[in-house]
Amino acid sequence: MTSPLVVADNVSRTYGQGSASMVAVHGASCKLKAGERVALVGPSGSGKSTLLHLLAGLDTPTAGRVEWPQLGSPSTWAAGTVGVIFQGPSLMPDLDVAENVALPLILGGRTDKEALARARRALADLGLEELAGKLPEELSGGQAQRVAVARSLIGEPRLILADEPTGQLDHVTANFIIDVLCDAAGRLGAGLIVSTHDPVIVDKLTVHWEMVDGRPLMTDEPSRP
Repeated sequence: MTSPLVVADNVSRTYGQGSASMVAVHGASCKLKAGERVALVGPSGSGKSTLLHLLAGLDTPTAGRVEWPQLGSPSTWAAGTVGVIFQGPSLMPDLDVAENVALPLILGGRTDKEALARARRALADLGLEELAGKLPEELSGGQAQRVAVARSLIGEPRLILADEPTGQLDHVTANFIIDVLCDAAGRLGAGLIVSTHDPVIVDKLTVHWEMVDGRPLMTDEPSRP
């Protein structure tokens, strides 16, 4: 039996202390296998972003544990092992679009020339090649988000976590981006979790988790062949 990519076991995350503390995630247990495509739904403030950050190794639980049986620990990951698309602006303001997309490869030890060549191909795949030399401040919100998608995929991640990746996009572009993420997950054998409020996006993903009382509950079983 194949081990999961990531497992959360009774995970909680509390911010602050005492009367000022806020529980963002409480007693969450879930696991994601390679090839699974999950829609993570729930109202704003229900802990979706916090859960994704915990699963990405970007935050540490207050209680419980997160493990990555197929990936090792975050300290050992090569750059790009986990692809994260954030809800808000995430591009480096002093780097142009091609340099932003190339960054995971450069951090992973690739030469600038090789990384930038691959970045331009990744931008072309998303119809963004004309933006390669622009700075983030010159982009619309939707363009910046599509560039962030290209950056998240350039390292060929095994785990793809997207936090409201289509919130600033029109419906046509949003559907295109989700198709890109699903195709990439299939090609790479990666697990995919997309946090979303969009029912059309939810219908494109085979497993549905709903955040209830700070924990994800499966509301739909994965489809079987």
